[in-house]
Amino acid sequence: MSGTAPMSEHRIIRPGVSGVIRDASGRLLLQERTDNGHWGLPGGAVEYGESVTDALRREVEEETGLVVDVGRLIGVYSDPALGQIVTYPDGNIAHFVSSCFACTVRSGMLALSDETSGVAWFAPAALPENLYAMHKIRIEDALTDAAIPFVR
Repeated sequence: MSGTAPMSEHRIIRPGVSGVIRDASGRLLLQERTDNGHWGLPGGAVEYGESVTDALRREVEEETGLVVDVGRLIGVYSDPALGQIVTYPDGNIAHFVSSCFACTVRSGMLALSDETSGVAWFAPAALPENLYAMHKIRIEDALTDAAIPFVR
């Protein structure tokens, strides 16, 4: 291992958040990412010293321009088989343990950011083909309106 760091230094566990935001017609708000062109739920990583609800509010506003109220917990997602392990171009590998919440819009206007090349409302039956598979599962879970959160 001359000159290379041990694998454990490149593997981290990251808390993540995502939000399922629906409008009065039941459409879902999705964002298109600038780095890979995939659509997904607004969200991201929880920063040091931040609660999951504060992180979600921050991420949604940064990525969509909307200020949201965070509601019920839809589920907690950590299964590697559901795409929760992400390998970055720099070689770092993160295993996300993600909390997904239902959110309602309080204020703001849809806007793009450095991370977002598109923001749009989609009917649940007409989601984009390049939607992250892990986010499709979260959306399906959200649409059940289950009283008990999913753990996957």
